[in-house]
Amino acid sequence: MSLDLTSSAAPATIKAKVEVAALSELPILIVEDEPSVGEVVSLYLRRAGFTVLLIGDGRAALDWLEKQLPRLVVLDLMLPGADGWEILRNLRARGDTPVILLTARKEESDRIAGLEMGADDYVVKPFSPQELVSRVRAVLRRSEFSAAEPGEQPLTFEGLSIDLQTHLVTTAGEEKSLTVKEFDMLVWLARHPRQVFSRNQLLEKVWGESDYIDSGTVTVHIRRLREKIEADPANPRHLQTVWGVGYKFEP
Repeated sequence: MSLDLTSSAAPATIKAKVEVAALSELPILIVEDEPSVGEVVSLYLRRAGFTVLLIGDGRAALDWLEKQLPRLVVLDLMLPGADGWEILRNLRARGDTPVILLTARKEESDRIAGLEMGADDYVVKPFSPQELVSRVRAVLRRSEFSAAEPGEQPLTFEGLSIDLQTHLVTTAGEEKSLTVKEFDMLVWLARHPRQVFSRNQLLEKVWGESDYIDSGTVTVHIRRLREKIEADPANPRHLQTVWGVGYKFEP
């Protein structure tokens, strides 16, 4: 059941507060300025066993993030102080902390922009709290799965190098800037050369689920990856389309 918790009468700011007695593990940071939404998300995540920190002001969230990074961020886009886009850019400039956008903005252009900027998932209000918890678990599973093993060597191919430790990708010696999901998709395909994956399979492997994310997201990420790593994106060397089936990586 979805809950419509988007009352415009809600106060603009919630002060930062710890939702458990002690932060014995990295918390999930919820940045949400509507008290009803923030409290419900906190409640369901605590019940699921997570440590939670709730902040209701964008600038306060940025100040907190300067001191440490959380396990995952559930992020509203429309916030006082600093909006969610600024927070997402800040996080992506510093690393690959998982981010789920939770917002009333339901336009497709906003969803695509959020995913292309590096968000791991995009949830539109009104939403199901149980579904959000499932998405949090899926994103964390994928984040932990994609982490490199200690000492794991870079993946190297003709004109392409993928450093799994530093997330550095180079083509012909030139460094390329990839979003988290672009990197994850490239690594998954490169680790399974010549194996063909459908768009739904890539959603399962890279995003952790396929039920709630438009399969067109995969097409967007493949296109952007080709623009970044292929010498001729219109005639890709590595990221190839298998028409009517999906995509494969040619080493």
